Amino acid sequence: MGVNSIARTSSPFTSQQVTSSDGTLITAWSTHGSGIPVLLCNGLGASPSAWPAIVAQDNGFQVFGWDYRGLGASQRPRNPGRVQVEDHTADARAVLDAFGLPSATVVGWSLGVNVAFELALEDPGRIRGVLAVAGMPGGSFSSLFGSLGVPRRLRAPAGRLSSRLLPVVGPLMPLLTGGIQPWQTLLAPAIAHRSAGEVLRLETLATVLREFAAHDWGWFRHLALAVADHAPLDLSPLTCPVTFLAGLYDTLVDAADMRTAAEGVPGARFRELAGTHFLPLHYPELMLHELRLLAEARSARV
Repeated sequence: MGVNSIARTSSPFTSQQVTSSDGTLITAWSTHGSGIPVLLCNGLGASPSAWPAIVAQDNGFQVFGWDYRGLGASQRPRNPGRVQVEDHTADARAVLDAFGLPSATVVGWSLGVNVAFELALEDPGRIRGVLAVAGMPGGSFSSLFGSLGVPRRLRAPAGRLSSRLLPVVGPLMPLLTGGIQPWQTLLAPAIAHRSAGEVLRLETLATVLREFAAHDWGWFRHLALAVADHAPLDLSPLTCPVTFLAGLYDTLVDAADMRTAAEGVPGARFRELAGTHFLPLHYPELMLHELRLLAEARSARV
């Protein structure tokens, strides 16, 4: 795969252009840290900012990731249909190859969980472990709105309708997020008695929301609808350590479905947290803790 380094010395990340298997130019990135290699399969449209503890330097990990097709600095594929989970998985593999990584521990969030498990099943020798956060190994749309009591037969149709409405709803986000700048001034009364950790989480949330609001929502809808085509995966062949983290109040992924998925993986660990779909923002330090536990489990098996 072709690689053109475009390092930015003022950024905590080094960026590279990676040519995926179908010729699409993908913008990949890596942290300046060192240690155990981690491939971050992020949530759709999220940036590394959503994972402050995991992408921090000197935490024992070097983290690699990429912008999904047509989002961030990555190119849209010439064939607009090449946005299936399998295409994102090919991009993930291209990132591993470009950085010369024979193997890595994989962290997935939301859509990234689909990608992480596809990669683990296709290239088991390259995956040291999978940390699956608020996401499903396929069949994602059947898990939507479970915490709201929506019957399963209506979940996928409701998901498709919601995705089609993104071009209408998405453009309203800048109106909402624009009002939180400067957030420190507006939230000063609310954060006066909060801990430094809580204030940092509010800062991170504000940053992620502003980044998210800038997407092309017509294209984002196209990517979201493609997730509906990803069928449930059989994870029983996996032999690497796997941890599932589910949000009790997640409207996009049914925690009960994640528990069932975990039961289908030999030796998998399942943990349910008091949070929404945005667990990486609710529990940044816990994400790092769980990643370290996963790395230790891998070491114990070797």
